[in-house]
Formats: sequence, C-alpha cells, structure tokens
Amino acid sequence: MAEAYRAGTVAVIGRPNVGKSTLVNALVGARISIVSHKAQTTRHRLLGIATFPAGQLLLVDTPGIHRAEKRAINRSMNRAARGALDGVDAAVLVVEAGRWTDDDDLARAALDGAGVPTVLVVNKIDKIKEKSALLPYIAEHAPGDAFRAVHPLSALKGKGLEPLVRDLLALLPESEPHYAEDEITDRSQRFLAGELVREQLMLRLGEEVPYSAAVAVDRFEEDGAMFRIAATIWVEREGQKAIVVGKAGESIKQIGRASRENMERLFGRKVFLELWCKVREGWADDAAALRLFGYE
Repeated sequence: MAEAYRAGTVAVIGRPNVGKSTLVNALVGARISIVSHKAQTTRHRLLGIATFPAGQLLLVDTPGIHRAEKRAINRSMNRAARGALDGVDAAVLVVEAGRWTDDDDLARAALDGAGVPTVLVVNKIDKIKEKSALLPYIAEHAPGDAFRAVHPLSALKGKGLEPLVRDLLALLPESEPHYAEDEITDRSQRFLAGELVREQLMLRLGEEVPYSAAVAVDRFEEDGAMFRIAATIWVEREGQKAIVVGKAGESIKQIGRASRENMERLFGRKVFLELWCKVREGWADDAAALRLFGYE
C-alpha cells in the first residue's frame, strides 16, 4: 500500500548568512530567493513550493534573526522572521557547520517559543575539512531529543537533501497538494524582478551601500513575448547614488544588464529593463517608506 501524500508549511529559520535561501532554492529547484555572501540579504518572507512524488513542502524563507535592531528595517525583518512561525506545521533551524553564535541562540529561542516540531540543518559542511569535527559540534548543540532530526548537508552543492525531504514530509499532515506541480512560489513576477535587481546591488557594491538601498518596481508590463520593466533603486545619500550610478553610468548599466539576464532565465522570456537611482534620506527608519517598499 502506497504511503499517503503529505503537504504543509515549513518555516526556515536561522541567523543571517547561514544559507537559508540557498537551501530553499535547492529544494525548490529554482532561484526564487536571492543570495549573496553578505548577511541579511533576505529582507522579506517568501514562500518556496517544492513538490515531490510523496508530498509538497511549502517552505517559508525568512530574514535572518539577529540581535542588532538599530534601525526600523532591522526590527521589521525580525518581526517577519518570527511571524513566519505562526501556523506552520514544522520548522527547520539552519546553522553553519562548526560555528554557533548568540544569534543562533536567538533563532533557537524563537523556535522553542513556537512549539513546532523542528529539524536541525547543519549547513556548509563542504567547508569543513575534518568531518569528524561535526560530531562534537552536533552533540553540543543538539543534545538528546532537542530536534526531530539532524541533517548535516551542503545546500550549495545539493548534497544531503533527500533525507531532509523525507524527514520533513513525515512531519506534515496527510493532504492533497496546495499548489500545482509547476508552481514554485506565491510571490509575483513583479516582486521577483525587484529582488533580482537588489541581488546585484548586494553582489557588486561595497559593504555599506546595499544595506542602504531598496528597489521599487515602478512598471511591469507584458508586451507580446517580452516583459517591459522599470525600477528605481532608492538610497539614503547622494554619495551612495554616485556609487550606484558609477562613472559615466557604468555601474548601474552593469547592474541592469546582469539583472535583466537573470530575469530572462527565471521568467523564460525577453526582458527590457530600465533602472534609475534616487535619494530618499533615512528611508530605512521611515515607516511610510518601509510600507512603500513592501517591508511592512
């Protein structure tokens, strides 16, 4: 007798830069969440839909939980992460192999308070040369029955995912799929376009500017077989605008070119993209601006 099909919602929680979005992308099989080497790349809660023969995982990718709440946008991201635990069937706590910080404790405390069955994912094991070092690390941070299961894996390399999927599905209720097999996220193409632009800001610019930048998609139109998209990159100071635009506009041209190519791969069609950069002082502490840019 075949096992019953299972489907449900799984929150993916952890401190910044442990690979939550990379894990969600790997399970979904598409780059729906932007990734970079910088912490706090993810600012929004996003649903990734991963469909398998035995069931469907609705994966809630979240901003990294962190103690520093110096600005309104940081508080917004923490609220989004904790709010993702409301009403879920299970959760995944993602940590980095060989490293545990106060922010990991904060993420674990949020899960303890939620009271949902949780699986521990020890990510980035590809960076650990001596794999035997993982055993004491796991024993220290996952003693006894603290988690329903523990999975050392590499989301970036796609290694160790099958056992994780099996254990997560076992925690979900018997159910028909919630989404069609070809659906991969509940977010609109307009939203994903803005995120792909912001991804290039994270990848191409220095440490300060990406955290002071937001992207608003002003126009998203279908023109035959093409999407015509116009977006504004908002920064907080004129000096930051100069960095984004670059000498003779070369930087924003490169950002636009790479963003367009990624959009075409994701959307499967040609894209015409226009980008501008404008200044709005203190937007990251401005409640109205946070609402405008979709953070509240």
